[in-house]
Amino acid sequence: MTLVAGSWHFLTVPGELSEDITVEAGPREGFGSIRVEARIESSTWRTSLFRDAARGTLVLPVKKPVRRAEDLRAGTMCEVTLEVATPDWA
Repeated sequence: MTLVAGSWHFLTVPGELSEDITVEAGPREGFGSIRVEARIESSTWRTSLFRDAARGTLVLPVKKPVRRAEDLRAGTMCEVTLEVATPDWA
């Protein structure tokens, strides 16, 4: 995935993978966000994926401490592991 610049930094989840995650997560309420645990190299955090209607994919927000720890900048390619939250996550 490639990091996109802006006030917030997001990774775009590829289309087919976005569809698979959406199906696995099941019906969503509210904004339709999907809770996940994300990992980039040694950084792991819990967050939500959000729908990018313009692209028809999901996007993953990458917080500043993760970007710093993993030396990520806009345009950086990185490997991400995502685990969809189970209902028992607190």
